[in-house]
Amino acid sequence: METHQHSPDSSSEECTVLEAPPGKNACPQHAGKVADLYCSACECPLCEDCVSDHEEHPKVPLSQVLEQHHSSLQERMGAAQNRLPQIADALSFVKEILQQLTNQRTSIEEDIQSSFEDLHKQLDVRKSVLLMELEVTYGLKQKVLQAQVDSLIRGEGDIMASCTQSEEALAGEACVATLQAERELRERLGELAGLGLPCQPEENDQLDLVLETDGLRKSIHNLGTIVTTSAVASQSEAMGAGLEQCIVGHPASVTIVTRDKSGGACKSGNAILSAEVFTPDGSIVDGEIVDHKNGTYEFVYIVPKEGNFSLALRLYDQHIKGSPFKLTVNRVSEAEGAKRRGKSPGQKKKGSKRASSALGTPRRKTQNPIEDDLIFRIGTKGRNKGEFTNLQGVAASSSGRILIADSNNQCVQVQLILSAPLFFMWLLEGMHYVYYVQIFSNEGEFKTRFGLGSGRLMGPKGVSVDQNGHVIVVDNKACTVFIFQLTGKLITKFGSRGNGDKQFAGPHFAAVNKNNEIIVTDFHNHSVKVFTPDGELVLKFGSNGEGNGQFNAPTGVAVDVNGNIIVADWGNSRIQVFDGSGSFLSYINTSADPLYGPQGLALTSDGHVVVADSGNHCFKVYRYLQ
Repeated sequence: METHQHSPDSSSEECTVLEAPPGKNACPQHAGKVADLYCSACECPLCEDCVSDHEEHPKVPLSQVLEQHHSSLQERMGAAQNRLPQIADALSFVKEILQQLTNQRTSIEEDIQSSFEDLHKQLDVRKSVLLMELEVTYGLKQKVLQAQVDSLIRGEGDIMASCTQSEEALAGEACVATLQAERELRERLGELAGLGLPCQPEENDQLDLVLETDGLRKSIHNLGTIVTTSAVASQSEAMGAGLEQCIVGHPASVTIVTRDKSGGACKSGNAILSAEVFTPDGSIVDGEIVDHKNGTYEFVYIVPKEGNFSLALRLYDQHIKGSPFKLTVNRVSEAEGAKRRGKSPGQKKKGSKRASSALGTPRRKTQNPIEDDLIFRIGTKGRNKGEFTNLQGVAASSSGRILIADSNNQCVQVQLILSAPLFFMWLLEGMHYVYYVQIFSNEGEFKTRFGLGSGRLMGPKGVSVDQNGHVIVVDNKACTVFIFQLTGKLITKFGSRGNGDKQFAGPHFAAVNKNNEIIVTDFHNHSVKVFTPDGELVLKFGSNGEGNGQFNAPTGVAVDVNGNIIVADWGNSRIQVFDGSGSFLSYINTSADPLYGPQGLALTSDGHVVVADSGNHCFKVYRYLQ
């Protein structure tokens, strides 16, 4: 019984503990006990009864731990609160994009409604026109036929009435009284018998409707498309030498790869991409963005001076990974520049018997031919192998081939020429192009063709390939230069018929220089014109005549490794050489075996020129760069 009794003091003390504010540092293990220590090992508060269970554990005052936890909580809350402005900005931005998306959807919906309402109106108008045309045409033909019917009915009625009267007169007794009446009937019948009635149809019954709806239905089926991508700026990236440095005045290229939110590569084009190169004074350098329609894009730019620059690449107005990039633009040293041109510093152009890397003579009134460097000629007139009837285009490959486009024989012949590897209208990965425009493998296997759709060709002549792998087609009949992707999609076109700077009169061939500029021979305008890929005129040289630098209908054109331009002068039956600025340098002497109407030109990698000698039904190979 004594064990159940408590002394007044202990009872009083217990009552004091129980009266403490509930939950104030209360020990979670012992009710009514106050925790004043903290076990660091077990991470729990301790009262005096708990201490024995944690004798060997490190302990600190609970107040210290509470202060540390409070301070840590305060710090974490501050860090979390610091994210709120960022989240608010992101929320505002995403809401803005969402609103723009909604607005764009509304705008496109209105465009669709408006466009189709307009089409409905156009169809209704056309229906009304056709119905009106039907009524007018029917009315004209019906009026003719109805008038003929009325005339025949009247004639028939008159004859039948006169015959009835005659039958009655014949049935009666002949007498003097009827003599006059019979005489009148006889005269009337004579008139009716000879009456010129329109017995042959004066109109026909043709009323047909020609309504070709199959093409229209197909067009309607494919009418319009919703264009978008899943590309986001935060995952998209750029690569290429043009990200870090470039050379003053030389094209630099950057490839942009668009990716979705998970980092997956996008496979379609049409993303809204912008690129800006900022110079130190804040001005912007122009450039060109090419959409390859496969999720990748190429930005090509040229910086006019040296220094440090910034390149900003934005996708949907947001910087992609790493943007803006820092660029260093250097100027090529004189020694390095001369090395690129194949000359020593300070070396001047001069004439030579064989064309050197400079391949030049000063401009003179008298011609200064180099030594006749004909290596060989192949071909005679005919339709068998090795025979030609109208050679046009030629091309060279590094695999030892010369490819000849024979217009009248409608074929391409391949000639293997030992150390003179040649190729016809070459493109990437051993494919070449012929005529309007078909793609074949090296083995002559047909791959595909284009030029029949939106970029419809009327009379393709020359074909070339630029540094972006785009196919350049010179349309002689349309007087237009077309630029296609390898897939056949039309990128752009420029030119029209005329004698203006941006016009052509029977353009023939094209070549591409190191600046990716397009050089076109303008046949009937007796000139050579150089354009940017966008069709802006850069340079024009040549005039009609027989002097140095003049042409009588230029045809084939090629560019050598030094940027010199080689031109086949068809009417003067010669080959002239110009520098990159269009100044006459020299010409290839062909006096030992004269050309007759040269057409296509091609350059080989080992310093030879191949020319299609159309009038002599052969092709010839000359030494050029040695």
